[in-house]
Amino acid sequence: MDVRPLADRLRPSAVEEVIGQSHLLGAGKPLRMAIQSGQLHSMILWGPPGTGKTTLARLLAATTDAKFLSISAVLSGVKEIRQAVEEARAEQRQGRRTILFVDEVHRFNKSQQDAFLPFVEDGTFVFVGATTENPSFELNNALLSRTRVYKLQSLSEQELNQLLDRALQTAAAGLAGLRLDKEARNLLVAAADGDGRKALMFLEIAADLRPEQAGQVTAANMADIVGAGVRRFDKGGDVFYDQISAMHKSVRGSNPDASLYWLMRMLDAGCDPLYVARRLVRMASEDIGNADPRALQITLNAWDVQERLGSPEGELALAQAVIYLAVAAKSNAVYLAFNEVKAEVSSRGSLEVPLHLRNAPTRLMKQFGHGKAYRYAHDEPDAFAAGEQYFPDSLPPKIFYRPVNRGMEIKIAEKLQRLRELDRKALADKV
Repeated sequence: MDVRPLADRLRPSAVEEVIGQSHLLGAGKPLRMAIQSGQLHSMILWGPPGTGKTTLARLLAATTDAKFLSISAVLSGVKEIRQAVEEARAEQRQGRRTILFVDEVHRFNKSQQDAFLPFVEDGTFVFVGATTENPSFELNNALLSRTRVYKLQSLSEQELNQLLDRALQTAAAGLAGLRLDKEARNLLVAAADGDGRKALMFLEIAADLRPEQAGQVTAANMADIVGAGVRRFDKGGDVFYDQISAMHKSVRGSNPDASLYWLMRMLDAGCDPLYVARRLVRMASEDIGNADPRALQITLNAWDVQERLGSPEGELALAQAVIYLAVAAKSNAVYLAFNEVKAEVSSRGSLEVPLHLRNAPTRLMKQFGHGKAYRYAHDEPDAFAAGEQYFPDSLPPKIFYRPVNRGMEIKIAEKLQRLRELDRKALADKV
């Protein structure tokens, strides 16, 4: 009796049997050509769980008659790396190539990753690393420069159904007589969430727990098997930030429906609602600003509701805030002004505060001229001291904040234009 997991029993033995990754394995595509031609090169296989990274590495070894060595960065260290090097050298002496497959390669620290470099360069082995995290952030540049990165994609619903069909129709799978009704299959595919290994795991559990009545698995049976399910949402990983980015850009693009969809995707996957609340406050200032100042207050109110009431009342408040942000007038004028003045301050250093703007709480400070000739704006017509200088003396007045022609910033722009005209006239009269 074969006790291996179903996913391992069904592992493809030829590239034609691989389901999914057509962008890499289709006719004339790069990875298919590498596998079929036997032109081995070191690579990084980057993609979500259950997309076939281990399978592709094994196929590469089998097709080229190379020795396949596998280590896991979770369980291994420098000792295991050295042992793999010695095995690869032994194969090399016999004229045979070695593929060293390193699962979860991003788990290795910098020094451990560096340990592979000389052996990749001298051809001791072909390095194949598998990772679910963005290699740009998790792998050393030195290792990346010696490898080619292939991006694997989650399996589509159609591809997951193809995988289930193969499992149900292949004798080696040992699922003879097992049948899924339509609703049960849909539940399984949804719960797998693009992960082929997870889909086969659920199918195998269904086979072990199948009812005696002719092997039919119903939706109720499958619901018990898959439970609530766990979405792909690795806090701090690529999927986490990709979904947040999608929500932010949907809000910025004034699409309330897509914004709400991505909010729910994150909440459904277990994202901390308070983290979402904090990001919404950021959006209110970055993408809406003074075009609709109410947006900031609404997001703060939603944050407060989430903290006070929790789920589900708080999440509904977050949904309200997301929709409001999406439909509000947009302006990034505050965001641009903030970054521009930040760069100005950084480049100019500590310029002196003009004497007339300095605080003068004591007689000595007044004797030194602090606050002298300061014009109290409320004593001026329209509470505006036309021609007054508020920048440091060595810094010519600059415009950082440029309101857009949307929302309340239309009125703000009109007011600023009028005040600047008063300044211009006052300065001209002085001359």
